[in-house]
Amino acid sequence: MPKVSKKKTEPNSANQVPKLLVLKHGQKRVMVNRHKSFKVMLDGACKHFPTIPRDAVTFQTNQLDICEGHYVDITAESWDKVIDLLTSVEVTRIEIPLPAPLLPSNAEAISLPGNQSAGPAPQPEDNKHDTLSAHDKVTVQLVLPSGDVIFTTVKKTTRVQKLVNMAARKSGSCPDNYKAARSGARLHHEQSVEWHNILDGDIINLWVEQVGGKPVIYLYSPSDVDVSVKLSLSPEWSFSAIYPVVAPKQENRQHIEWNVRTHPDGNLTERNSGLDASYLFWEAETNSNAFPRSPASGLQSLDIFSPTSSTLSDTDSIVVSVDKVTVYLDKSLKALGLHTEARTSFITYWLPSILKHEYIALRFVPQPAYERAASLSISPQPDVVTRVFMLFRGVRKEHLADWSNAQMQAEKDVAW
Repeated sequence: MPKVSKKKTEPNSANQVPKLLVLKHGQKRVMVNRHKSFKVMLDGACKHFPTIPRDAVTFQTNQLDICEGHYVDITAESWDKVIDLLTSVEVTRIEIPLPAPLLPSNAEAISLPGNQSAGPAPQPEDNKHDTLSAHDKVTVQLVLPSGDVIFTTVKKTTRVQKLVNMAARKSGSCPDNYKAARSGARLHHEQSVEWHNILDGDIINLWVEQVGGKPVIYLYSPSDVDVSVKLSLSPEWSFSAIYPVVAPKQENRQHIEWNVRTHPDGNLTERNSGLDASYLFWEAETNSNAFPRSPASGLQSLDIFSPTSSTLSDTDSIVVSVDKVTVYLDKSLKALGLHTEARTSFITYWLPSILKHEYIALRFVPQPAYERAASLSISPQPDVVTRVFMLFRGVRKEHLADWSNAQMQAEKDVAW
């Protein structure tokens, strides 16, 4: 009778739940112990991402079929049911309502070039004209995209453009890109303070008008597949160009739908027109009636990409000289999953704008934040969706001291 050898059955390692989990926020990736307890994981997120207030932390994932490719919040109630199915979790911030800040009686004004004094009393625009009546002047607050507030006293005959120039100098930006608004109404730069009936103590919000330049959608499939691609913009954006051309629809927000047939070589055919294309193309511009939410007026966007008020700062960006930016971009885009043609197209499209500056500050918008601004739905659902959106601005050499951390981050390995 043959002898039967009994071996201890080892558990299938493929079915084992990993003990570790990756938490992701912006450029940072942290490997932590996996816990069923939502509170324990929340404690860990607060420890590793201390810049996010505890009551603003939210976990998101797009790894489950039920998410349909979108980033979805993971609630405390559902945490223990889904955590074993995930390999990583996005740590993001929710919008927190902030009260309008009350300015203390001894608030200091921010100094501007040519006005080196700072104190509780705003300085007149031109001391040579002190003989002018106080009724001929107003003191206004200029709220910059960064949230900084400039107090300035100007004559009522001063054009709004002069206020815009003042804000641009403080920010180190080009005044041509700035827009101004008061109480939700856009101001005409060539008109005067008096023409707009701007009163003493009024708040003027300034922002940089932004354009979404050449976002394209590549579709890859191993065989010919009929695909529906739906794109929905936030109310702050409107389509300015679409190819292949389809008519946008307007409800609460603008949205479009392409119906295409994908091919194994990466090309696609728009089924209604029969046009062949390498990718789907769209551009958007900010709406004239959409104004940014400034830190001084209600809600402050913490980790949410807003087409009208997104900014770059020393804490969330990198800064490189223009002669090094193309190499940095190629490495970053490769790390984000873009193939050679897509990387080349991206860089060459933006290169003329980049070359206008000495240094460039840039960051890539996290996919969950970008999804909120431009929601993408593809059916049938793809196995992998990678979305890339970059914000950048020029930085003058004399302002590099304000970007010390961003310059240091640029020297590290790419980790977007």
